[in-house]
Amino acid sequence: MRASTFRRLLNLWPPFLFNSIRVQSVSDDYLEARVTLRLRPWNRNYVKSQFGGNLFAMTDPFWMLLVMQQLGNDYYVWDKSATIDFVAPGREDVFAHFKLEPQVVDELRAAAAGGEKVLRWFDTEVKTASGQLVAKVRKQLYVRLKPQAR
Repeated sequence: MRASTFRRLLNLWPPFLFNSIRVQSVSDDYLEARVTLRLRPWNRNYVKSQFGGNLFAMTDPFWMLLVMQQLGNDYYVWDKSATIDFVAPGREDVFAHFKLEPQVVDELRAAAAGGEKVLRWFDTEVKTASGQLVAKVRKQLYVRLKPQAR
């Protein structure tokens, strides 16, 4: 699927659409994505900053989706674990940038070549437009070569 179509579909996905999460870009090679979470009256928490669940949701699927697109259908790719560290209140729109390095894709492919499960952590920072750090998110992916592909 073309990255531009993929981006449009993600923007129509109800968890993103109804929470003011917008996928700004997905590179044609699926190595990068940029996401924005707009601060709106319906997604603020009690103290009028970004709701923590939305901060996590804006980052949730991207490492898995980028890795899946890079590795192709011969691999299982799942989210295994995640953590979020809330650093500062998000009192404005926030942004996340995901950049998957080609050598990481090569490392995953090589590590999974024999059919073993591979666990890999990926880090993302959620920041304001001025660069203030709002949250740090870590996602651990599970990758395994499917039996029929060995």
